[in-house]
Amino acid sequence: MEEETVVSSEPTRRIVVVRHAKAEWSDADDQERPLAARGRKDAPVAGRWLAGTGIVPDLALVSTSARTRETWKLIVPELPQRPRTVFEDRLYEASLGELIAVLNETSDEVADLLLVGHNPGVHALADALAGEAEADLLPRMNRSGFPASALAVLTFTGSWKGLEHGAARLVALWAPHA
Repeated sequence: MEEETVVSSEPTRRIVVVRHAKAEWSDADDQERPLAARGRKDAPVAGRWLAGTGIVPDLALVSTSARTRETWKLIVPELPQRPRTVFEDRLYEASLGELIAVLNETSDEVADLLLVGHNPGVHALADALAGEAEADLLPRMNRSGFPASALAVLTFTGSWKGLEHGAARLVALWAPHA
């Protein structure tokens, strides 16, 4: 008896979760902290790595802090094309639940989404969504603690509205000093 191949009509979507590059520690308001010299060096390298994956985000959601906006400003010139960018206040100091809620609002016209945010939220997001992972990526990500400029790429099928814990697969992970 032949096995029947089931082909899903649900589209595969990708989420690129990015932690902002290394920031300066200062007495300034936390939201206004700029990138450190290392962050200004690492962010374009992260952009080149992302460009090398062939992923071209349709939409970038970027926290409104100075360090996330500066990280994005240094990543985007490395990409083959600039995605539509939304600077989103709710990403600053967002909890895991808040991050998933923002992703759930994404239009299903978006296939590939990039999110630039902050720890501990972005690490918690990548970890919570990853129900599966390629090779040793999940333990590697959890050992590294999702350092500054790190990127995690996750895939899932279905609607953004249905994105929940364990629904995605961690397929790539990159950090500048790992």
